[in-house]
Parts: sequence; C-alpha cells; structure tokens
Amino acid sequence: MIAAYVWHYWLGLVLLLAGIGAVLQGVVGYYFKVTATKYPNRRQRQAQKKK
Repeated sequence: MIAAYVWHYWLGLVLLLAGIGAVLQGVVGYYFKVTATKYPNRRQRQAQKKK
C-alpha cells in the first residue's frame, strides 16, 4: 500500500486553496466591518442624522 500510485494529491491542493481563501475572506471581512464603523459612508451618516 505504501508503493500505491497517489492520484488524489490534487484534493489536498484544492482543500489547501479553499482553506487559505476562507482565512483571507474572514480577515478581510473583519477589517471592512471594523473600519466601516470608524469611517461610515454617506448612507450610514444620513441614517444616523435621521435618528
């Protein structure tokens, strides 16, 4: 079994890329969510003024 032909190495590559993408998406999403509260856009500022 040790000398068996490895054909599924591409699954590991796909899972690695998906994992890296998920981590990057989480970091970027967190960054934009945090900076959105510090620097609100025009629509958010207008909504705050109406309250």
